[in-house]
Amino acid sequence: MTSPIQSMTGFARHAFDAGGTRFVWELKSVNARGLEIRFRLPPGFDGLEPSAREATRKRLTRGSCYFSLSEESGSVDPGIAINQGALAVVLAAAQRLSQVEGIAPARADGILALRGVLVQASGTGDPTEGETGKAVIEGLDEALARLQEARQQEGWRLRGHLWDILDRIEGLVASAEARIDSLVERLQARIRDQVALISSETQLDEARLYQEAVLAATRADIREEIDRLKTHTGEARSRLAEGGVIGRRLDFLAQEFNREANTLCSKSVDHETTAIGLDLKSAIDQLREQVQNLE
Repeated sequence: MTSPIQSMTGFARHAFDAGGTRFVWELKSVNARGLEIRFRLPPGFDGLEPSAREATRKRLTRGSCYFSLSEESGSVDPGIAINQGALAVVLAAAQRLSQVEGIAPARADGILALRGVLVQASGTGDPTEGETGKAVIEGLDEALARLQEARQQEGWRLRGHLWDILDRIEGLVASAEARIDSLVERLQARIRDQVALISSETQLDEARLYQEAVLAATRADIREEIDRLKTHTGEARSRLAEGGVIGRRLDFLAQEFNREANTLCSKSVDHETTAIGLDLKSAIDQLREQVQNLE
């Protein structure tokens, strides 16, 4: 059964009400080698981060994720108070930096955004406990579902693009393969031209010339590279057809593609085959660039 293919790039937004307050989750993810999650939570909500990370890992396996939870203007007073001690320390440090270092005075919104300056007011209770905390995590799960949908839509677009690149690679491999049968004849002509440069009066032994051409053809034989490129193309298509988490596997295949293309170019004995090899390397570079977007 085919599973959806996900890109690591996506954005989602989900607004919901909890405890008389309007909350908004905004989620953004981009490419990464593994799963990196960064949260920006309102004061007093840091205790929800472990649960939020657990919810994220259930849905995502790769990507650099930036998740923010905010309270929209007009929300009910959540019971936030100013930590006077922390505020005094911050103001004193800001004044000292302004006087000694000439740094511009800090803005009020910047000071209040510092961790520890705003705290939960006594007697208001922990906002992460009870129904509010549960609703925030449920809101995150809904936002994650929307992020997954966005990543899958992008993954579907990438799948079509990768399929087109594989078509191009197959065409170039077929063009290179078609040149193999005439390899000995081309090498004979090349050896004859090289000998002619040494002496125009040299009598060539056709049997020896053929032997030398066969030896050179053996060294320049690209059949193994062609066969491996065909195998890699089939494997890439199978992975795309199966879907799921395939980004790392396709990235590895792209490296194998490139290795065979390099060898093909190094064995080439004519400009046409070299040109095919260079076009092949260009297509493989496009393949590798695109698969790095996949989860």
